[in-house]
Parts: sequence; C-alpha cells; structure tokens
Amino acid sequence: MASLYAKVALSTARRNVLTASRCFATRTTMGDPVEHATGLEKRELLAKLAGNDNPFDLKVVKRGPGTKAQPNEIPSAFDARLVGCVCEEDATSVTWMWLHKGQPRRCECGHWFSLVHKDAL
Repeated sequence: MASLYAKVALSTARRNVLTASRCFATRTTMGDPVEHATGLEKRELLAKLAGNDNPFDLKVVKRGPGTKAQPNEIPSAFDARLVGCVCEEDATSVTWMWLHKGQPRRCECGHWFSLVHKDAL
C-alpha cells in the first residue's frame, strides 16, 4: 500500500513539473494597450503617445499676473468650469469659483481669471 502511495505522489509531482515547464517554455505576451482600448481611454492613450501629458487639462495651472487687463486664462471645452485658487502659497484651503465664458471673475485674493475655449479631446 505504501508503494502505491509513493507511485501516485511521484507521478503527480512529475506531471506538475512537466506542465509547469511547458507553461514557461512558451512565453505569451499581452498585446499593446492601445489596440485593446476603446472610446475615451483610447483617445487618452493616443494623446499621451503624441506627447500631451495633460489631455484633460487637470494639472495645476500656474498663476500669471492675474490683472483685470491680463487675467489668468483657464482652458475649457465647455461654457463653464469650476476653478480652485490657492490664494496664498502656504494655504491649506482652496477657494472654489465657477468661471463662465465671456465673464472674467476675480478671486478673493485679487487675481482675475477668464475662460478660454479649447477643443475637446
């Protein structure tokens, strides 16, 4: 009976080793993510391949002079956009305001912002 258990254990071990060695012998690779992506995800990947690291304009925009004559321009594909202003460099809060196309708006800190049209992705 003990020899039967030994034969079964040995054959099972050999089978697993052979199966594992076959799996590693054929290296299967995944296809390119751009080939599998669809819709908005594909547009984002293509924009990043073209060199645009910020296709949705979500990164922080550095403030310029921010005067009424030269407001900070915020790009948007829509007629309105929610904008957050960090008024002081060490501030822990953000002042939020809605910008509408054609209506420059002044923040509490005195900087002016205006909405500029940008084509959608």
